[in-house]
Amino acid sequence: MKYSSIPLVVLASLVLFSNGCGMRSIPIAENAVEASSAEIINQYKRRADLVPNLVKTVKGYAKHESETFKVVTEARAKATSMNIDPSKATPEQIQKFQRAQGELSSALGRLLMVSENYPQLKADQSFRDLQAQLEGTENRIAVARNRHIQNIQRFNTLLTTPPESWYNSIFLKKQKMAQWDVDETEKQNIKTVPSVEFGS
Repeated sequence: MKYSSIPLVVLASLVLFSNGCGMRSIPIAENAVEASSAEIINQYKRRADLVPNLVKTVKGYAKHESETFKVVTEARAKATSMNIDPSKATPEQIQKFQRAQGELSSALGRLLMVSENYPQLKADQSFRDLQAQLEGTENRIAVARNRHIQNIQRFNTLLTTPPESWYNSIFLKKQKMAQWDVDETEKQNIKTVPSVEFGS
């Protein structure tokens, strides 16, 4: 009986060792990255879906702003044409994707500024609703992006910190993920997107 219990002890020790060395923690962290990357794409898509109705509503009051409408439409087309998986993309692909999204942010900011010249547009309920939805979506994008950055950081830390890094180098052989960061262009776009006040 004494000897027969030894394999069970060894097995239990191996299970505990594996759990503590990344057998569970690394896949869990990887799944979290995949989930947060999907959420980012979902929120960007939600924003892009708002653009046609927003442009249509503004056109009803500002027909002479054709250049602005063109810029917004082209920026949306560029942003929606880029299909990437942020959890598997290269740094170059992420940068290109972010730049396209930043250009759409800038174009939308320009579109919202148009409303300042058209009091009737600012008073339009459809425009007010769309602007509120856009603002809420921008906030959700920021939250999703921050969560994704944290998830990637946790995953990469597991791959580079013992004992998880030992387990990974022997069994999983996972590679570090490219970090999702906001470049200077997008930071500037975020800062310059205006907040439209409907009270005046």
